[in-house]
Amino acid sequence: MEVLIVPIKNESSAAVIDIILPIQQIEFNVPITLNDQPDLLDIENAYYQTGGGFWGAKVNEELAGTIALIKYDNDSAAIRKMFVKKDFRGKALGLAQLLLETLIAYCKEKNIRHLYLGTVSVLQAAMRFYERNGFEKIEKSALPELFPLMSADNVFYHLAIKS
Repeated sequence: MEVLIVPIKNESSAAVIDIILPIQQIEFNVPITLNDQPDLLDIENAYYQTGGGFWGAKVNEELAGTIALIKYDNDSAAIRKMFVKKDFRGKALGLAQLLLETLIAYCKEKNIRHLYLGTVSVLQAAMRFYERNGFEKIEKSALPELFPLMSADNVFYHLAIKS
């Protein structure tokens, strides 16, 4: 099996939506629609414009997972759109780990020192994954003022990136 982590641009928008919406709506019953996520229709402006990025994990040419970064301050950014298709999850392929490591390497290269993220409490496996990777749970009130909040999020994390 060939696994590649690749930058994602607008031409992959439909494939990204095909991964993310079913996981959010069907698998985890999160009340969120495509209308709530216009960034998925214009990935390049939403993520790359401010110095962030969007990556996909491809397994034998199939898009199997995503992760995105919104840079919103000189040294701070938010992780978004961290999803892996059910059939590709787990330690065997380690796609989530590869995606996160790619994003963190990018942060180091761009001198981003603080990573934040919001998630929903129903995503217990995701929360364990972030905690295993050194993220610390924080209160919503501890988020930076410029952090781009998503209405569905109710659990928040921070990672201080060491260079």
